[in-house]
Amino acid sequence: MEEFSGRSTSLGSNPAIPVRNNATTTPGLRYKNLGKSGLRVSNVGLGTWPIFSPGVSEDQAEAILRLAVDSGINLFDLSEAHSGTRAEIELGKIIQKAGWKRTSYIITTKIYWSTKSEERGLSRKHIIESVQASLQRLQLSYIDIVLVHKADSMCPMEEIVRAMNYVISQGWSMYWGTARWSPVEIMEAYTNCRQFNCVTPIVEQAEYHMFCREKAELYLPEMYNKIGVGFMAWGPLSMCLGDTQNGERLWLPKGSFKTKSQSYSWTEDEVNKEERLEETRRMYDKARDISNLAEKLGCNAMQLSIAWSLKHEPVQCLLLGATSAEQLHQSLQALQLLPRLSTGVMLEIERILDNKPVRPPPISTLALR
Repeated sequence: MEEFSGRSTSLGSNPAIPVRNNATTTPGLRYKNLGKSGLRVSNVGLGTWPIFSPGVSEDQAEAILRLAVDSGINLFDLSEAHSGTRAEIELGKIIQKAGWKRTSYIITTKIYWSTKSEERGLSRKHIIESVQASLQRLQLSYIDIVLVHKADSMCPMEEIVRAMNYVISQGWSMYWGTARWSPVEIMEAYTNCRQFNCVTPIVEQAEYHMFCREKAELYLPEMYNKIGVGFMAWGPLSMCLGDTQNGERLWLPKGSFKTKSQSYSWTEDEVNKEERLEETRRMYDKARDISNLAEKLGCNAMQLSIAWSLKHEPVQCLLLGATSAEQLHQSLQALQLLPRLSTGVMLEIERILDNKPVRPPPISTLALR
């Protein structure tokens, strides 16, 4: 385990904690190679989807980005699917205004396809046009990593990997990766890259938090060991506050509750309703226990969730978002919690969650006969 500088201090959620203005690296911030590439990224990156949301002013967004840079964060993640084109335009303006050296930060942006948009699919045409448009909005000569957001089953994988290889060969991007791809799709892309002598993807961006673990813990480490694809995680802050009967407010992850489609039988609907209510009760109980444990550790549940995610070795970069500099400051305090997450604490969290993913046993073809 890496050594962490700085004293162990209370990480309580006091909003009055002053924001540091000096350009010193946050205690606990580390730099890792992304995948098996030579690109060094901070173990915490800044997701810009909440920063450039309608409720955040330009001055607030600039304050958040400046705090991130002063804290040692060197990766900024953009997503057209969440914040549209505004994030790239505003980030480009802030970078030009701040005058940061291009070698000091890493930009990742996504090529997103959707059936709701006129510009759909992952054709060579759409990929190249999207990258060129992003470069114009960002006012940059190149993007560090272009991520393909969701695979396109209607487009041949050969066309996708050849287009990404062309983008890199033109110098518009240094690397490429994927976001929300299945392990099978990632392996198919890698196989096509090897077959056609194209640049292989270096990273997969996926959801990972206490209530979403299977892909990140079972399959992505295998992708890293076999083909060198790293793991960029998001999720600990995709949380919503829920009210309990006694007035308490707990952090619960969005999408934790499985949505089940309506059936044609009212009896089945009643059964599904009871199952959803029971699942909700179990989730609240777990969230309450996690909150109580966080309080014993001198932090809040959000900070414990961040530290818990970073504690897992496969996570090379964890994306955090914020709508204010104070919120980002509070999130970064979770890094100081890492040395205190001992084996005993991690086992206690596992006991509370009771959802450690287990790979299903192999099925014998002889047994199926």
